[in-house]
Amino acid sequence: MKKIILTGDRPTGPLHLGHFMGSLENRVKLQDEYEQYVMIADQQALTDHADEPELIKQSIIEVMLDYLAVGIDPKKTTILLQSKIPEISELTMYFLNLVTWNRLKHNPTVKQEIKQKNFKDSVPAGFMTYPVAQAADISIFKANFVPVGSDQLPMIEQTNELVRKFNRTYKKEVLVEAEAIIPKISRLVGLDGNAKMSKSLNNCIYLKDSSEELRKKVMK
Repeated sequence: MKKIILTGDRPTGPLHLGHFMGSLENRVKLQDEYEQYVMIADQQALTDHADEPELIKQSIIEVMLDYLAVGIDPKKTTILLQSKIPEISELTMYFLNLVTWNRLKHNPTVKQEIKQKNFKDSVPAGFMTYPVAQAADISIFKANFVPVGSDQLPMIEQTNELVRKFNRTYKKEVLVEAEAIIPKISRLVGLDGNAKMSKSLNNCIYLKDSSEELRKKVMK
């Protein structure tokens, strides 16, 4: 049997060149070697865009179009919408009872993203717990591998902590630990020189940009 890979994106806008270099290009190659699941994580997008449901709804379509445009083949890769699989939310609930609030607060990836988003003292509870939901995403498919950028390694570490605690607590080796796959290029510098191309920083070259838009951005 083929090993299982799970990967995906939050639908908060169209995908950009950083996504292509960091993950999309690799997904096209991996779909011939592995049983690959690609998730459009619409519920996770609500953790910091709860007041923009229409943005998420429209972005689901844009992300899907970008997937098809770069060569992700639905005949080889299962593309799925997170909110259509209620079992993920159910597993998230069980996981939440196996992790402490203190552990969540000290996740370095979450701490960095809170700083980037300038939440200060107004961090949504859903955002603080999204590493747990991400662990459920990975675990429910029993993914052996998860392609991530180097900044996401703490998420895989926390996922495996929860897998071990779940199996130990309920005395059943049901869930499997996942291994991170780090791409050769895990992040792309933004147009403003920022260390990471990001939609929230408005420093991206989008895959859907026209030739004229691309020329203007590059000539800056």
